[in-house]
Amino acid sequence: MQIGIVGLGRMGAGIARRLMRDGHQCVVYDVNADAIAAVVKDGAQGSTSVADMAHKLAAPRVIWIMLPAGDITDHAVAIAGEALSADDIVIDGGNTFYKDDVRRAKALAAKGVRYVDIGTSGGIFGLERGFCMMVGGEKEAVAHIDPILKSLAPGLGTAARTERAASADPRAEQGYIHAGPAGAGHFVKMVHNGIEYGLMQAYAEGFDILARKNADVLPEDERYDLNLADIAEVWRRGSVVSSWLLDLSAAALAKDGNLDAFTGAVSDSGEGRWTLDAAMEEAAPAPVLAAALFTRYRSRVEHTFGERLLSAMRHSFGGHVEVKK
Repeated sequence: MQIGIVGLGRMGAGIARRLMRDGHQCVVYDVNADAIAAVVKDGAQGSTSVADMAHKLAAPRVIWIMLPAGDITDHAVAIAGEALSADDIVIDGGNTFYKDDVRRAKALAAKGVRYVDIGTSGGIFGLERGFCMMVGGEKEAVAHIDPILKSLAPGLGTAARTERAASADPRAEQGYIHAGPAGAGHFVKMVHNGIEYGLMQAYAEGFDILARKNADVLPEDERYDLNLADIAEVWRRGSVVSSWLLDLSAAALAKDGNLDAFTGAVSDSGEGRWTLDAAMEEAAPAPVLAAALFTRYRSRVEHTFGERLLSAMRHSFGGHVEVKK
């Protein structure tokens, strides 16, 4: 299948390369000419603009936008909409606020252009591991891009299979779902990221307690100089708290037990805030997710060992770099 990809950053380039590995044809564009050249070297066709990309795609044309949420994506969607025609498809695979999807889908529908939102998880490991995707949009548009989704998804992998009803959607255990109409994909991904905040915070606080167990304020016979790298490693094997986030923590601690490369100033992508906004609209209690978000705010003032671990995890799975003051 042929697809255009706008934005060749940490995940956009990985998406293009994974698709090409599975035989798809990618036409790519980025404001950074070097980023285009790097993906073209791997087999993509370059373009000089979104309009130029549209000319190089066969109908029905599909353009996947992989840019930061906000004005830059809004602008790219609008430009793509102008360049495309009825029955063509615009995909936003970034971390967009779901209410923006609803607005964009309505605007593009006036021209007959179909809009699909894809909450995409996988970070910098997606190229090799595959991307978990939560998709929103009309059924026909999602069905048309299914070959793309199937190639990007991780597939069954090594996860134990759940006993599911015969009528259950088989796509879920392949690593992608059609969550519902426009905005549903990004809504599910938003809550996914809110949960991620809470999980990461739980690990961070637990390891902070372990790290402080040798403090002078404790009785001498109750102090333990614990090897955090070993604890993280043993918990990976047979423990109920094992996870990919723990895998990343173990790797970071094995490399640098004190995590001196990180200050502990933890940023947020905005999705934790949006998740709490949704919780308040629904009157749904979310104390853990709220505490995790507010702790990130506090981390920008003073830092603990646990916050250095949070920074290490974000850097490991997403390539996120601490904001320097």
